Amino acid sequence: MSFLSTLTGSFATPAAENPTVAVVEAAYRHHGIDARYLNCEVTPADLGDAVRGARAMGWAGFNCSLPHKVTVVEYLDGLAASAEIIGAVNCVVHRDGRLTGENTDGQGFLASLRTVADPAGQHVVLLGAGGAARAVAVEVALAGAARVTIVNRNVRRGEELAALVDTRTPAAGSFVPWCAHHPLPDDAGIVVNTTSVGLHPDINARLDLDHDTLRPGTVVADVIPNPPRTVLLREAAARGCVTLDGTGMLVNQAVIGIRLWTGVDAEPAVLRAALEAALAA
Repeated sequence: MSFLSTLTGSFATPAAENPTVAVVEAAYRHHGIDARYLNCEVTPADLGDAVRGARAMGWAGFNCSLPHKVTVVEYLDGLAASAEIIGAVNCVVHRDGRLTGENTDGQGFLASLRTVADPAGQHVVLLGAGGAARAVAVEVALAGAARVTIVNRNVRRGEELAALVDTRTPAAGSFVPWCAHHPLPDDAGIVVNTTSVGLHPDINARLDLDHDTLRPGTVVADVIPNPPRTVLLREAAARGCVTLDGTGMLVNQAVIGIRLWTGVDAEPAVLRAALEAALAA
């Protein structure tokens, strides 16, 4: 194995907090891929040097976590179509001497969502307007969602994301300020929590929603993988909603990244087993 030519890495997230390391390494072992996925903690001041080093050492690519998802763009040679709209990158592919930025956050969510629902023609309500919301909003809009409503407390960020959807995708984008005991609209077909409320260790944290407006048959998704069954998903299931946890998004992100770096279609069941083991550790 040549570490210099096949190494992929994850910038910024401490290894102990990054289950993707275990997931990708499990896929490499299972498929006999001659590569390693190593965690590299990089400060914002050193990001440019890290990207130049990855290029010089012939890395197949790397993932890029917060706080680098936007600033990394200036060190790349180009962006994939959806990443260009989103304006953020979490996956970089080194091919033919060029570093291309991808955003597999939204792609991973979309692949997971399609196991329970097709967003085409749907009214999608996104709770939050951060990086995850931006990626999810663009991907579901490009996948045919009729309307995407952003619910957020920060008005400027919410309006910016709604305008991005409205002007850069075929879907209609709108913003609604997040009020106390927030009600969900009657026609919402898919509701997605893109905030960190409920993420370990604050597993009992509750979103400020009117849970009685969660209607039977509505798809309720959470991007949080740990714990898989958040308070929101438990409340939604109790009201007859179709629920989707964040583990599928993370698994599919890894599947897409491995395909981009190596050309191999990794077996999702292998990655899911590795993720479950990492989260239980």
